[in-house]
Order: sequence, then structure tokens, then C-alpha cells
Amino acid sequence: MKKLDLYIIKKFLGTFVYALLLIIIIVIVFDVSEKIDDFIEKDAPLHAIIFDYYLNFIPYFANLFSALFTFISVIFFTSKLTSDSEIIAILSSGISFKRLLRPYIISAIILTIFSFILINWIIPPANQKRLEFEEVFIKNRFRNKDKNIHKQILPETFIYLDSYNNLYDIGYKFSMEKFENGKLKSKLISDYAQWDTTINKWKIVNYIIRDFDEGKETITNGRRIDTTINMFPKDFTRRVNVVEAMNYKQLDNFIAAETMVGSSNVTLWKIEKHKRFAYPFSTIILTLIGVCISSRKTRGGIGLNIGIGIFLAFTYIMFMQVSTVLATNANMNPFLAVWIPNITYGIIAIGLYFKAAK
Repeated sequence: MKKLDLYIIKKFLGTFVYALLLIIIIVIVFDVSEKIDDFIEKDAPLHAIIFDYYLNFIPYFANLFSALFTFISVIFFTSKLTSDSEIIAILSSGISFKRLLRPYIISAIILTIFSFILINWIIPPANQKRLEFEEVFIKNRFRNKDKNIHKQILPETFIYLDSYNNLYDIGYKFSMEKFENGKLKSKLISDYAQWDTTINKWKIVNYIIRDFDEGKETITNGRRIDTTINMFPKDFTRRVNVVEAMNYKQLDNFIAAETMVGSSNVTLWKIEKHKRFAYPFSTIILTLIGVCISSRKTRGGIGLNIGIGIFLAFTYIMFMQVSTVLATNANMNPFLAVWIPNITYGIIAIGLYFKAAK
């Protein structure tokens, strides 16, 4: 590689790492001040705070805002090169704007690959420890507040619960329907179903079973029956962010299983799945936009470029949040919702490139 490429790559990655480390330190200070009361109240050990929480919090936060700080880094150091007339000197020596972009794109690809590996394989196990720490020392115990719960537990078996108390593992107004070739074969209705930890089975209380066979109906009732069902207490105690602790393959399998049972959170988890590709890729798009904006001298200097860059970065984040809400509440396709910001800003990047290259 030429000295020019190495010079820009060094500037790019160096500024990125410096900016990221600086913001991580600031965030940790604010986070400690916010959570110090929880740590003291729940007697969180210092070793757990440092190694289980903050050591695993750093990669999660770093990756979460890596695209944003890539963009700001590009704006900052490229504006500095421009103000020092280094960009003008490079272009005047016969190097085209397209050639100038090479080290930027190489750096962006390095960060994209690193982010993709982090978000799919390194961060999930780190998040597992972080989330476990939060459950014990920060968050209040999870309470399931869902009403009218419908789930498919097997290909032709469906269950219904009016509500579920996860503190005592009781599902109220429990019913289960079994179908065969689209026809109802059996229906169980009960007052409640409770998980019995001594035998690891469900205790069905005050039940009525209606069996249908060739037009005949048989009714069976009783006070209690212990049975094994493809349903477990953990199915009702998951927070939405549980997927943060899963690698890509685990997440894919989890979504398939939750789709079968008809979970209401499948859309959110599909969004998380597609974000693991879209977010790393956004690094390349934002890098291209950053170079095109800051490679020309302006009257406002570095300050104006940084201001424009921060504005664009935050509009990108806002766009991503809006599209996520649309996918969740307006039945928008999760894949499209996650990739629309990249597509839109990709078009903006191409337009800025042709304008800057003139």
C-alpha cells in the first residue's frame, strides 16, 4: 500500500478509537452515578460490578454506536486535513477523488467486519453475563403482565391463558385444543395450570376434557391431573432483550420456534436479527457521506462540517427508530424497516459522491 493509504487509514482508525474510548469513559462515569444506589442497596460485589457488568457493557456500547463514531471520526479528521490544505495537495498531485476514497473504504470495511463479528458472536455471550447481573442487582423481578395469551405448542396443539403469574408459575383460565387434519379432536378447560417443581409437570386443576371422535363427544372431568405439556415456566419469564444474549444461529432458531407458538414479540426479534447485518453495513455508507461532506473547504471550517455530520448522524438514528416503530405497530416488513435507512442514506451518499468528485 502507498504511504498515502497508510497515512489516512492510521488517521481514520486512530481518531475512531480515541473518540470511542473517550465516550465510553464518559458513559461509564454517568452510568455508575446513576446505578450506584442499586449497587449499594443490593450489595453488588465490586468484582461482579467490574468484570460481570462493565467489562461486558463496554463491547455492547462500543458496537451500538460504532457507526455513529465512525462518521464523526471521518468528519473530524478529514475536515482537519482539508483545513490544512492536505486534501487539496493530494488532489492537485493528480490523484482522483475516487482513488482518495480507497483508504477510507478499506478502513470502513475493516470496522464493518469487526462490528459484524462482534455483534453476532462475541457480544452475545458478554451480554449473557451483563443481563444476568442486571436481573440480580439492577432491575426489579420480571412480572408477566400479558393478557389473553395464545400459543401454539405443537403443530396442531394450541393453548390459551387468561393471564400468567410468573411469581408462582400459575396460568389462569387454562385451555388446550388439539386438532387433527384441521378438525377439533380434543379440548381441555380448567381453572388454572400450575408448574409443580417436585415432578416437573403441570398441575391442571378443576378440568373438563371434551373428546370428539366421528361425531361422538365424550366428556371427562376431575379435580386434578398432572401432565407433561410442551410449555415451560421460562416461556413466560423472558424479557424482550433476551435475544441480545443469542448468537445469530441461536437467534434464528429462537425466532422459528417463537413464530410457531405465535409469540407477539416475533417482529421485534426479527428486527434484531436484521439489524445485525444492517448496522455494520451502515459504517460504509456513513463513511462515504462523511468524506464527501468534509473534503471541501467551507467558510464555517471544521465546526460547520462537524455540525452537519452530527445532524446527519442523528437523523439517521431517528430514521432507524421511526422505521422500527412502523415495523412493530404498522405491520411493516422487518427486513424493509431495518434496511430503508441504509437504502435512503446510500442514495444520499451516491449523490454526494458525484457532487464531490466534480
